[in-house]
Amino acid sequence: MNRIAVVTGASRLKGIGAAVVRELAKVGHPVFFTYWTPYDEEMPWGSEASEPQLLKEELEGFGVSVGMMELDLTSVEAADVLLQKVREDLGEPSILVNNAAYSTNDDYSTITAEDLDKHYLVNIRATTLLSSRFAQQFSLGSGGRIVNLTSGQFRGPMPGELAYATTKGAIDAMTITLAAEVGKLGITVNAINPGPTDTGWMTEEIKSDLSGMFPSRRVGMPSDVARTIKFLVSEEAEWVTGQIIHSEGGFRR
Repeated sequence: MNRIAVVTGASRLKGIGAAVVRELAKVGHPVFFTYWTPYDEEMPWGSEASEPQLLKEELEGFGVSVGMMELDLTSVEAADVLLQKVREDLGEPSILVNNAAYSTNDDYSTITAEDLDKHYLVNIRATTLLSSRFAQQFSLGSGGRIVNLTSGQFRGPMPGELAYATTKGAIDAMTITLAAEVGKLGITVNAINPGPTDTGWMTEEIKSDLSGMFPSRRVGMPSDVARTIKFLVSEEAEWVTGQIIHSEGGFRR
């Protein structure tokens, strides 16, 4: 039986979330994804309002059931609202990929309480609550998978991204502890660091500068991390849990 997957933050066709649901749909998983247009509209890369619907239609072309909803993950009720909607539309999920993130530039001289709170609400509170609610409601006994997206905060400093680094770094600690708690339920929990990935925000200059830091002389693509996630949620990965996996193509900082 193909297991139902939930992926947050799949609003842009060039993004990691979209790449993940594509890979999962290709191998037969019914998928449900969330998006939040107001955030993308604030960011330099922008987003077209039609992209979520286009992604849904693309996924349906693989012959799987697809659900989607626009969801503000900063809401206290977001986790319960999402999981209830997934059950109504598709059934009980076995896979959760916490891909959604909030990221803006700041440092010690510009950081504010408001900016830090915005990062915290999406990057760690929503991830922790959604993972916990998923585990609380999981009743299948085996095959449960949670994958969190992190960014390698403990492999080196990230100057200019203080709030992002602080809140995303907390995902590593949460992943390790949650894995120990929910293993008895038949759920594995891992985090993956994709390294610098071109999801549409990189200029040619940025790509040129970063390419030399990879042995392959290219930057990461969304499909690179998506294929790794496809493995982590598979039955073959049942012995992998509590791990922070740096799938970043040998990136040298």
